[in-house]
Amino acid sequence: MRCWQMFSTVAMLATLVASQRLAAAAIDADVVLAGGTVFDGSGDDGVPGEVAIRGAKIVAVGTFERGAVERVIDCRGMIVAPGFIDLHTHSDNEIVAPDTRANVNYLTQGCTTIVTGNCGSGPVDVKKYLDQVDAAGAGTNVLHLLPQGSLRREVLGAARRPPSDSELTKMLELAEAAMRDGAWGMSTGLIYVPSVYASTEELVAIASVVGDHGGIYASHIRGEGTELFDAVNEALEIGRRAKTPVHISHFKAAGRNHWGSLRIAADLVEKAQSAGQLVTADQYPYTASSTSLEAVVIPPAAREGGREAMVERLDAAGPGSELYIEIARRVEEAKDGLQIARYKARRDWVGKRLSRIAADEQRPAIDLVYEIERHGGASIVNFSMSEDDVRMAMRLPWVATASDGSAKIPGSDQPHPRSFGTFPRKIGMYAIQEDVMPLGDAIRSASGLPADILGLRDRGYLREGQAADVVVLDPKTFRDHATFDEPFRYSTGVRYSFVNGTPAIFDSVPTGALAGRAVRKLATPASGATE
Repeated sequence: MRCWQMFSTVAMLATLVASQRLAAAAIDADVVLAGGTVFDGSGDDGVPGEVAIRGAKIVAVGTFERGAVERVIDCRGMIVAPGFIDLHTHSDNEIVAPDTRANVNYLTQGCTTIVTGNCGSGPVDVKKYLDQVDAAGAGTNVLHLLPQGSLRREVLGAARRPPSDSELTKMLELAEAAMRDGAWGMSTGLIYVPSVYASTEELVAIASVVGDHGGIYASHIRGEGTELFDAVNEALEIGRRAKTPVHISHFKAAGRNHWGSLRIAADLVEKAQSAGQLVTADQYPYTASSTSLEAVVIPPAAREGGREAMVERLDAAGPGSELYIEIARRVEEAKDGLQIARYKARRDWVGKRLSRIAADEQRPAIDLVYEIERHGGASIVNFSMSEDDVRMAMRLPWVATASDGSAKIPGSDQPHPRSFGTFPRKIGMYAIQEDVMPLGDAIRSASGLPADILGLRDRGYLREGQAADVVVLDPKTFRDHATFDEPFRYSTGVRYSFVNGTPAIFDSVPTGALAGRAVRKLATPASGATE
């Protein structure tokens, strides 16, 4: 044996012995979660093992010798998993508000991290917003996307026109600042004013700034019914031209006439993936969506300039006018599926379908729409999706679980139950109870997959060195209880939850801790690193 070969062999043996000693070293920890079935977030099946937490970090996973341990929690019969990451929430205001910043309705679903700034709406000053999160604390961690609609509104207002050169420059400068201040990408809401007025060219220009910083382009696309395929293709085009990963928000086909078309939209995505493009999506496991009434039944052009201008157009558009006829068509197509979620002027209409109200009032449904919009508008739940489409989409390996909801406490409205039940519905009902998909895949869709989509490297998996965002679930009781009639029922089955190593739920009871923090993306292009 040559000298250098001998030296190499000796060095390798020394390294192996050292690594074995390290592997055998006793682990000191604040908490050891013992006796559970560990799902690491990768999609693999669960295996028996332990998870050790010290401070804000995971220090060991699997089988190890315990050193000095302050508390051992018996997790026999339980699932131990990474804390879930909700890619799509509208908690921008709620997560910094005193009554809702604890985010209990998400903690009880197993979530430890949420993403705000979705559908093009939210704070544009990312530094100010994330500093506000850190100043008061939150029940969960918070990541933020630059909202393109709010960005456009800040520069152009609600104008339906292209930006001038100076206005586009201003938007690009604001986008650059947002990415340097820690945004994880940009979102669009291309059915909402003023996002809807942005051309593909305008979106490419801003998304290119986002791509330069390694951010994602997340889009509520221009249409989920007749326009679905064109809308998906536009998102793919923006990603290709801006050189940024594409993420399609709440992937669905809306309207009975379009049921089944989601498979074709998925084929478009998978064709792009095969060509090397990074494309993903998210989904909530319900057959109803929720938005404003005006977004469903009033054309974008009629919504230019804000509510006051819109109402003036409605008042001027009598029966027989082009606008009236188009609104009537949309109302007739959707009215049986539209349920009022919030309307201050007539609280007795909340929880009722528009068609039922029209029958009770003995008035045409379009007259009710005009009245509602004249009195401030309404939020609605829209029953428009196919259960078969929902089940097909959740099995796709590139579709994450996300609620499209917000931090809430019980109130007088009747919102979509997704804010209280999304994750246990997907994991507890669809995966565990109905075996629609493997449990490991369902957990991955809520942990490792969203982390990979964002480029988030310190959360989403149960691995040594990761942030100690960990959840312990009882598979027998991890279920959603919120319904469309009673949407404020909290989910059950989260026995323990840790956010940055701090107990957020202990023995099934929320602790009230505000250990969540703002997680900023570093400015290094495509790094995916965090603070």
